[in-house]
Amino acid sequence: MQITRDFSISAVTAGFIAVLVGYTSSVAIVFQAAHAFGATPAQVSSWMWALGIGMGFCCVVPSLLLRKPVMIAWSTPGAAVLAVSASGFTMSDAVGAFMMSAVLIMIAGTSGLFTRLMDRIPMSIATALLAGVLGRFALNAFAGATLEPLLVIGMLGTYLLAKQFSARYAVPLALVFGIAVCVATGQADLHNVNTTWVQPVWVSPTFSVNGFFSLALPLFIVTMASQNLPGVAAIRAAGYDMPISRLITFSGAVNFVLAPFGAFALNLAAITAAICMGEGAHADRNKRYVAAVTYGVIYIVLGIFGAAVAGLIAAFPKAMVIGIAGIALLGTIGHALHTAVKDEASREPALIAFLVTLSGVTLAGIGSAFWGVVAGATALGILKFLRKQ
Repeated sequence: MQITRDFSISAVTAGFIAVLVGYTSSVAIVFQAAHAFGATPAQVSSWMWALGIGMGFCCVVPSLLLRKPVMIAWSTPGAAVLAVSASGFTMSDAVGAFMMSAVLIMIAGTSGLFTRLMDRIPMSIATALLAGVLGRFALNAFAGATLEPLLVIGMLGTYLLAKQFSARYAVPLALVFGIAVCVATGQADLHNVNTTWVQPVWVSPTFSVNGFFSLALPLFIVTMASQNLPGVAAIRAAGYDMPISRLITFSGAVNFVLAPFGAFALNLAAITAAICMGEGAHADRNKRYVAAVTYGVIYIVLGIFGAAVAGLIAAFPKAMVIGIAGIALLGTIGHALHTAVKDEASREPALIAFLVTLSGVTLAGIGSAFWGVVAGATALGILKFLRKQ
């Protein structure tokens, strides 16, 4: 087989590191999103199964066919959108929103609307929306310092110190510190960790107008603007020519099929893609696809044993789980805010979008993520109109 001839330790290592960084930096956010909809332990495990299988399949198959490193991830900002917008919605509502968002992604891919649709939403407004959503989540994370100051502040200090030496491992090292503190203080209860294989749990979808505007549309916008766009940039920066529209359509189709089991959003990876597409994976760019295949296989294994992952997360105090999630989002929030306000012409509309989203306001049963986009885009439109007068 071609892959056996192209196999290398460096590529396998790159794939493993990409999983380590991606998983530890955002899995807590996925769990928070699932719990926000009232997920049972079995349903949480099913989410991890669906996401692991979906990501793995979407990486392994096209990477082997194209002989290029195709990297797919779950939408971390999308999970945060769901976590803060879940109030009043059931798990079946969530599944309906996952499926509606997946259909929008498939339409964007098959029709070529991806670029044109994203052009309709100014990047300053899209990134302000992202910063507002993630900002709300991070506020809750750092509020945990009130109850567990040593744990949260210690993880933050570890993260900041580690960034000075190896930014790639800052979040994993902060997590290791948190786990060590919990184990040392007896806050970790590992007795009930279930190591059995996951039994996927089907949840029948419920479709509604409120679910579309409060969950599906914000999930779609954030996934496309904050995940797929950077993913495309990572691919092009690495010098690869890939069928972007077909990859997005493929990820949307797999997302749709696995949505009833908990796959909320699958998209092109950016940060982890850079790990597997760089020279560190292999000196020969034509052999770096092995890193993506490794990444995909590991995620499939993690998905199969999702119950164990759920048990491990549940074994630690909430302050640690939410705290590490907030720390992991610092870089994304900072970058989003910088992008949102760097253009003076759209700075105030972006700030309006950010603050409306951050406020958590709900109008007509529709969450703040949608109203943040509406408020910011409206303000920007008014300013442009007035400047022409």
